[in-house]
Amino acid sequence: MAEWDYEVFWREILNQMRLELEEQEYSIWFNSLEYLKAGENTITISVPSSFYRDQVRLRYQNRIETILKELTGKELTVFFEVIPRKRGEPGPAQTEETGKISPEWPEPGSNNRQTPKTPEKKARHPQLREDYTFDKYVIGENNSFAVNAAIAISRNPGTAYNPFLIYGGVGLGKTHLMQAIGNYIHESSDTKIIYITAENFLNEFVQAISENKTNTFKNKFRYTDVLLIDDIHFFQDKPGVQEELFHTFNTLMDSKRQLAFTCDRPVSELKKISERLMSRFEQCLKVDLQPPKYETRCAILKSTLEGQGVLVPDEVIDLIGKNVSTNVRDLISALNKLIAYTKLMGQPITLENTQQQLRDVFASPRQANMSIDNIQRVVAEYFSLTPNDLKGKKRTQNIVFPRQLAMYIAHEITEYSTTELGQAFGGRDHTTVMHSCQKIEDQIRSDPTLDSTIEILKRMIKEYSAKS
Repeated sequence: MAEWDYEVFWREILNQMRLELEEQEYSIWFNSLEYLKAGENTITISVPSSFYRDQVRLRYQNRIETILKELTGKELTVFFEVIPRKRGEPGPAQTEETGKISPEWPEPGSNNRQTPKTPEKKARHPQLREDYTFDKYVIGENNSFAVNAAIAISRNPGTAYNPFLIYGGVGLGKTHLMQAIGNYIHESSDTKIIYITAENFLNEFVQAISENKTNTFKNKFRYTDVLLIDDIHFFQDKPGVQEELFHTFNTLMDSKRQLAFTCDRPVSELKKISERLMSRFEQCLKVDLQPPKYETRCAILKSTLEGQGVLVPDEVIDLIGKNVSTNVRDLISALNKLIAYTKLMGQPITLENTQQQLRDVFASPRQANMSIDNIQRVVAEYFSLTPNDLKGKKRTQNIVFPRQLAMYIAHEITEYSTTELGQAFGGRDHTTVMHSCQKIEDQIRSDPTLDSTIEILKRMIKEYSAKS
């Protein structure tokens, strides 16, 4: 064995990780890694893209280094070097650019690199955004499970996690993740893919009826290989299109075709959806996207800046990351506003002009540190109660009303789902939260003074959160 040749230990690491992980998880993350080189105290592993590099670092680096120490008796550091590989390419390209994820990469340690000539680049899918790919989707604790599932689906459409449903608030990346599935499948196969919003699905259905072309409509959607429908909450209270979707759903599932949906809430919170269509949605693997944490927000900002040729100091990234916490859309919107201002005014981006130009964004109540604990504390103190009263089981009127008010305000100014809010209020069901919100809305209509009380509480919560 050469002086610093640790390849035999890398093969043993792969064997141990295969035993520790589920087959699907191992296949996703380890089949695309290859031993590259070693130094006295380092091992370098090639990864096909920055997406893989970041994920393997986050998930497995500590475990890999622990196994290495057990095998060698030495403290070794593992480095991951991005070496993109295109489909059909005979070897790793010498570039640091982000590569595409490809199912045709060789197994780790394989010497068989004789593959067909690289095919011509495929034309983009007309219904999918070209930039909505896995490589451009920044991963954090808020979405890692959803991304894992999406990658597994894209590698084996119709078999792994079918049907699939992504839900969460606005601007959290649901459409990006679902279209990344479509883009990956489109690039790696000749599979027929349809991406459509729920609104356009309804519009096409209505047009087909008016033009007496319902069979054409049915054939279009029932004979595709992959059907991606965005914003299924739009189907609420529309029984005709629900009936059509129910039969389309059944046809595609019976023929093992992939279905994926997005929704702005858990499907259990959808209203006026037929029972049998609801039962189909409940069959889905349901994954929840939450607002990104600080570290992920900073990573998103840096990723967005790549290739733009704009210099943004780290202190500005830090400032935006700390003050814009609602969703990815708001985060990028704030960054774009800042970039537009500095370009138009011909000024460099500094901490001072960032604070000036984004002051309205930072002052938004939805951007403050609106934790549920803070809301409970402020509302409880306002009504001379304790947070435990709001989370407890007592149902006296002096407690029930403040509890409902706290739930309503939390639902208004945070991105938490009703399921999460119910858990935070003593493990209650999400329907209790929905009922409480409805009760407060009804009271606002009959008692205008309640609205001013709510605004006072929101201001107090914002002030308290700013200090915490």
